[in-house]
Amino acid sequence: MLLAIAAWNVLIWLTFAKNLHAAYVDGEDRATGYWVAHTILIVVDLVIAVVLARLGLRLLRSPGPDGQAGRQRFM
Repeated sequence: MLLAIAAWNVLIWLTFAKNLHAAYVDGEDRATGYWVAHTILIVVDLVIAVVLARLGLRLLRSPGPDGQAGRQRFM
């Protein structure tokens, strides 16, 4: 589930970043704070996505109580 959430965050925020960049290039008239705040939001959420992905991979690779790796535990 953590990997799915991480992938969703990356997809959504990269799409938003692309749209934000397009608006900036098109000359959309916004205050500088708007661009800075949204850029910070994008960066922070992408960092969160990386953290979630690493945790998800760690859980999948970790052995469970029966000694099996996570992937076998869930199948």
